[in-house]
Amino acid sequence: MGRSLRITLFALFLLVALVFGLTIGRQVFLASDEPVPAPDLSQYNTYVYDQPRELIEFTLTSEQGKTVTREDLKGRWTFVFVGYTNCPDICPAAMANLRQTNNLLSAELPQPDYLLITADPEHDTPEKLKAYTGFFGENFHGLTGDLDTLRAVAKSVSAVFVHREVDGQLLVDHSGHFALLNPEAKLQALIQPPHKPQELAEAFGQIYQWAKANHPRASGT
Repeated sequence: MGRSLRITLFALFLLVALVFGLTIGRQVFLASDEPVPAPDLSQYNTYVYDQPRELIEFTLTSEQGKTVTREDLKGRWTFVFVGYTNCPDICPAAMANLRQTNNLLSAELPQPDYLLITADPEHDTPEKLKAYTGFFGENFHGLTGDLDTLRAVAKSVSAVFVHREVDGQLLVDHSGHFALLNPEAKLQALIQPPHKPQELAEAFGQIYQWAKANHPRASGT
């Protein structure tokens, strides 16, 4: 075999090896660049959105009597629950579960807020919401305001509520799930009952770690 032919064959071999290496490298790069799917937390009755859902814009009133908009929910994780202070059973149990969850969260996790969106604005004044949410902790808050706006915000977190009167007393049928908003004030997860504080804490930890690794901006890191 002539020297020039050997050089040509060697050059072709190097070219093939280079092309092969670039192809493999590109595949590895693209694979590593693909976002990791949201964790399957069905064992905790939790559904996590791969792409968080937008919360509608709104203007409501906090338990402090201050105007609150969607922008005010940004910068931290928030558990949202739709209910009302005169609720005889579901709401007190749900709020108590959130308080226990708050006590179980690791200090390494961001400490979330807990937000009660009232389904009974006629009776749930800011003062009444302040007394009610303050019982559960300083990071528990409430929102009240126009009934139509409250319905729209509830719908935005996949919740509904219906008013009915029984023996002259107002009762409110409402959804029982928790909605988890990320620090961009977007709906990141829905957590269905039954709610167990230890499982809620575990679910939040896994959601945060996934968001931190795949969506740093949305995780608040």
